Amino acid sequence: MRYDPPRPAGRLLLTPEDKEAPARTRRLRRLGLGERAEPAFDAFADRLAEIAAVPYAMVNFIDENGQFFAGLHTPDGTGSGDRPAVVVAADGTEYGFGRSMARDHGFCPHVVVRGKALALEDVRDYPRFAGNPVVDEIGIRSYLGAPLIDHTGIVLGTVCVEDVEPRPWGMAGLDTIKAMAAELVERIELRESGGF
Repeated sequence: MRYDPPRPAGRLLLTPEDKEAPARTRRLRRLGLGERAEPAFDAFADRLAEIAAVPYAMVNFIDENGQFFAGLHTPDGTGSGDRPAVVVAADGTEYGFGRSMARDHGFCPHVVVRGKALALEDVRDYPRFAGNPVVDEIGIRSYLGAPLIDHTGIVLGTVCVEDVEPRPWGMAGLDTIKAMAAELVERIELRESGGF
């Protein structure tokens, strides 16, 4: 899969064109994913946050219209079930959001289109990501995510972790997030055979 970096425009951020979105949406609907929170995905996000020692972790499914956090971990437990999540920026400002997010927010849409893991130790060091709304509005400073690629070759979404401080993820972080993504894909594929 070829990935062309976005061209600078305005705030130096363009959400990449996602030509696979219609096929992904159909696949997600067949699997029953991306429309509701699930305790198993919340538990997986909790485990991700613990392993990476971060305040935020997500299991994120992306369709044609937006992103949906089927699994969500926040430091204070908001976002569990149907409660809105609260993100506390580095300066202490609180931002509330539900489990849905626009496609032009965050970094997961880039991971989905690339089909590769992405590590941003300090998002402000990358002009194409520094202007993302989650940087200014929420205060996210570091990101580590990997695609959820099923046996059909479709990228269903991502698993990711975020922090409000810069983080040196290194190769160990990349290896960990990719291994966690592979583990979750195996569990998701069990859905078709009646498991998970």
